Amino acid sequence: MGQDNLKQHRRYMTTSYVFMFLALFTIIGAIFSYFLARKVAMAEHAEVWIHAQALWIMRSVIIFLILAAFAALWFIPLIFFYWDSMLWVKACTVIGIIFSFISWLYLLNAWLKGFSKYLKSKAAF
Repeated sequence: MGQDNLKQHRRYMTTSYVFMFLALFTIIGAIFSYFLARKVAMAEHAEVWIHAQALWIMRSVIIFLILAAFAALWFIPLIFFYWDSMLWVKACTVIGIIFSFISWLYLLNAWLKGFSKYLKSKAAF
């Protein structure tokens, strides 16, 4: 029974890392990744390293979503087409692109660091 739980937790974590990678392209993958990692984090008999991996994914996805939401706020002035000729709208767009790139790089870094530790069966911190 314990071995089956370990296999199931590893399967959830592998799928969660796959969705975390897909979150680099669409934000929907981040939500799936969060909920799959949450299943492992809430499990009572999960091993410590896999529990830490689940918490790592949950933390990284939440921070990414906050960064992405902050970056999206800078694109609001683009809704008004007649404002596009104003310099401050272009500046907001450039700032939004910079923050979007920062959030994308954060998730890529968290994925690389976490997945490399996962392959070694170690806790990610």
